[in-house]
Amino acid sequence: MDAATPVATAMRPAWFDWLRRELAPTPARGGMMLRIMVTTVLVVIISMALQVPDILISAYMVIFVTKENKIVTALVGTLLIIGVTIAIAISLLVYRFTFDFPEWRVPAMAVVLFAGFFASRILAIGPLGFGIGFVIAATQSVAELMPSAEYLVHWLLWLWVAVTYPIALTVIVTRLIAPHANAPAGAAPKPKKRFVAADAFTNPAHIHFALKVTLAAMTCYILYTAVDWPGIHTAFITCCFISLESLGATLHKGALRLAGCACGGLLGFLSIIYLVPRMESIVSLSILVASVSALAGWVAAGSERIAYGGLQIALAFYMCILQDFEPNQDFVKIRDRLVGIVLGIIVTTLVFRYLWPVHPTPPARVTPVSDNP
Repeated sequence: MDAATPVATAMRPAWFDWLRRELAPTPARGGMMLRIMVTTVLVVIISMALQVPDILISAYMVIFVTKENKIVTALVGTLLIIGVTIAIAISLLVYRFTFDFPEWRVPAMAVVLFAGFFASRILAIGPLGFGIGFVIAATQSVAELMPSAEYLVHWLLWLWVAVTYPIALTVIVTRLIAPHANAPAGAAPKPKKRFVAADAFTNPAHIHFALKVTLAAMTCYILYTAVDWPGIHTAFITCCFISLESLGATLHKGALRLAGCACGGLLGFLSIIYLVPRMESIVSLSILVASVSALAGWVAAGSERIAYGGLQIALAFYMCILQDFEPNQDFVKIRDRLVGIVLGIIVTTLVFRYLWPVHPTPPARVTPVSDNP
């Protein structure tokens, strides 16, 4: 038995040991998972009781905003609420001029996307610039699906509610149950960061990056609009969220998105077949959502090498289970969203591979001074 153990270990694939290390318990991991699980269940109950639309977006905002401690969570939550409020207000204003004129709306989407990603590279509050640009472009991309301008206004206002109230609730729950983050003793203060990068207008890499993301996202938008397949709109979102500076990093994030969505979609598919038909109350739904949110939260609380996969597990599962206020067994939406993700990864890969490709610089080799790290 003991002799067989080294043989079994040697035959085990390398990725298995890597995954086991990435999913290993840490002191902060359990607490973050608990906060995600509790807040998501509260959001589902509140949205179901008050009939707040876009419940899947509300549930996803919880895991998106929850961070390792209360200070970071509060900061991220505040910036997101400000960014979403500004973006939806600007989108409503832009729609006054573009709702019936796609020849103006499509260029406006491209300009806003470019500005958002350029700001994300040169500003100290880059994520806020990215968030504003993305929300404006994403809300402008749904005009063809809206039956009237009045319906569009109502949808945008409800979208603001569906996004902001879960963020506020997440911040409150985190402040109540998250431990206080203490700065390490003797830690040196971080140097102040310039509000605008010193090379903002001299380094062409910033413009190249913004142009590549804009080209990939707008290509996907034009493709699924031309073939009248709005269900694969996740291609547009995928291009925006997996794009990183180098091709290798972008592919890694794309792989995490695809693997996470496949895992979450499978869990949602099995739940719709075997569990949802037997559910009779909000209690059953809450237990199911809590279970998968705990799994997704555990992954999301890991290192940067795997955390993004946890967000995608949650998003895909919520898309399956929280499509409406009543049980829904429409598997077409699941298929379309996965197709959109694959399309977005392919288009982004091609753009980043052939247009101003950036390859990561290999780290300098350092001669070890000791056998014990």
